[in-house]
Amino acid sequence: MTAVTTTAPPVAARRVGPGAAGQQTLTLAWRSLVQIKHNPWELLDLSIQPIMFLLLFTYVFGGAISGSTGDYLQFALPGLLVQNALFYTLSTAIGLNTDITKGVFDRLRSLPIARVAPLAGRVLADTFKQVWAFALLVGFGMVLGFRVTTSAAGLLGALALLVLVALAMSWMSVLIGLKASNPEKVQMFSFSVMMPLTFTSSALVPSATFPSWLQAWSDINPVTHLADAIRGLLIGGEVAGPMLVSLLWSAGFTVVFAPLAIRVFRNHI
Repeated sequence: MTAVTTTAPPVAARRVGPGAAGQQTLTLAWRSLVQIKHNPWELLDLSIQPIMFLLLFTYVFGGAISGSTGDYLQFALPGLLVQNALFYTLSTAIGLNTDITKGVFDRLRSLPIARVAPLAGRVLADTFKQVWAFALLVGFGMVLGFRVTTSAAGLLGALALLVLVALAMSWMSVLIGLKASNPEKVQMFSFSVMMPLTFTSSALVPSATFPSWLQAWSDINPVTHLADAIRGLLIGGEVAGPMLVSLLWSAGFTVVFAPLAIRVFRNHI
């Protein structure tokens, strides 16, 4: 008599329904949010650092750039919202890389969960953090004297656009986080990309003050168009053109980086 042996499939390879996958994503998102209370540095990045930048740029550069801190605050806060949102996409890269280097993904691979849940949970948690940072900056800016001169719809539209663009650019951060060998390299490489994009745009100063060669770059810089769109939604000005360009850039980032990031992610989970 011949014995028949069967090999059970790996736990992570079992099929997971959409409902269970959604619940697992929410659980892992909550895990990322709860980690904040155990990681004071993340709380610093999420809450204290944006306020610090707002105070420094307003009261150190405001008088020199706009003649008064009040005028500069009206101009700069939308740009600071953009800067903070884009810089915070780096937390997605650092969080994923930390989970990989510390073996968290190895443990998740042994669980009967959807393969997409770890990535979706991280991105969802970072989206909540983006909303919090937006509300914090706008609220603190209002304490300093900033005023939304359009409407509540403009404020909500600015938040929606900012989150949408940040999600699109997060695909680049995901790819960096998955490919880098440690979190320090993630931070170093990401800052070397985000810094030039932000500071060569109209986010913090009018691009008309740039040299002609730098102004030509600023005119096509995606951060410039996003800052102009957010500024228009919050305090008035052109909205349709900059918003359309921002959405096109978002689509481009998604089309280019999402397939690459997903391909690398499948090798880790």
